[in-house]
Amino acid sequence: MKKWIWQQENYPNFTYDSKKLEVLIQKVSIEQGYLIALTQTMDNNTIIQRQIEALENEAISTSAIEGKILNRDSVKASIQKKLGFRDIDYNKIDNSIEYLIAVLIDANTNYNEDLTLKRLFAWHGAIFPKAYDNFNPINIATFRGEETMQVIGGYAGKEVVYYEAPPRINLENEMQNFLNWFNTTKESLIKACIAHLWFVIIHPFDDGNGRITRAITDLVLSKIENSTISRLYSMSNAINDDRKGYYKALEHTTGYIKKEDNFLDITFWCEWFLQTLYKALIDTKMKLNFIVFKTKFWDKYRDKSLNARQIKVLNFILDIGIENFKGNLSKKKYMSISSSSSSTASRDISELLEIGCIKQIEGLAGRNISYEIVI
Repeated sequence: MKKWIWQQENYPNFTYDSKKLEVLIQKVSIEQGYLIALTQTMDNNTIIQRQIEALENEAISTSAIEGKILNRDSVKASIQKKLGFRDIDYNKIDNSIEYLIAVLIDANTNYNEDLTLKRLFAWHGAIFPKAYDNFNPINIATFRGEETMQVIGGYAGKEVVYYEAPPRINLENEMQNFLNWFNTTKESLIKACIAHLWFVIIHPFDDGNGRITRAITDLVLSKIENSTISRLYSMSNAINDDRKGYYKALEHTTGYIKKEDNFLDITFWCEWFLQTLYKALIDTKMKLNFIVFKTKFWDKYRDKSLNARQIKVLNFILDIGIENFKGNLSKKKYMSISSSSSSTASRDISELLEIGCIKQIEGLAGRNISYEIVI
């Protein structure tokens, strides 16, 4: 019985419903363009900080999906070292994390170079510099061994085979077909969908297939967006937030969940992938809009004679986001945030009103009076 997708007669001629994906592709493309345009309103230092943050999230999340927990401080220090920052705490640097960062930066910046076996083997060797995963020896910078590669779940005595990869004897041919397609196919969102899925199907390594897969996905997306250092969002972070959906989409596509027909149809996978990418873009847009708003606010009021209490309260509201600051600003809240007396709070609020940083919300009186920030 031909259960798995790679066993089907016309594999790897994947099919998908273009009409079903059309709207999603348009939505994702619009958000990609919006983020690129938004960076035009941000200074270079802010952009670099956002890219570093996205790279941090990518490293931590792509590892977390595989059950590997990385220390954020170590990730941050490794990124800073890789980018040539000064004043780095070298005690926090972990060599294995540093090599993973090198892989991610390569995928996010050197996207005009062909993807080759040599490059993939270099990535794999970087992820496993000691040739071990915990205490288990693995084949590094080469294809997996002769043993059947299976993704197994469940528990002792009731194991479930969720996926079985092509046999070792097929790998050279499988990878040659994949790389030929990858290097001759124009970058697109559909290419990102297929590249991710196809590499998962092949599963060429003993371990690290997921991390390499997501680096390949980064490479496609980065070329579409012409990124530097890193994109402003993390696809792995969005995948990690919906791991259950990730594995369900793969199970629906690779053969664990039986199909009556259209074994090579990958529409379900593409829908999940594009929806997840869209979510990553929307989340990042909200964060960047907040940064732009805060920057514009302080550009306008930086030269005003604000005291430390006033700055503290305004930054408190801006940092959590105006939409998340429930109930607007009241005198009572001002006193709590600034640790000030009633009379001091009243005086500070009056000054902020006069400067124009805040305005009183209409229709409220007495103890219900509250204020909102103004740009």
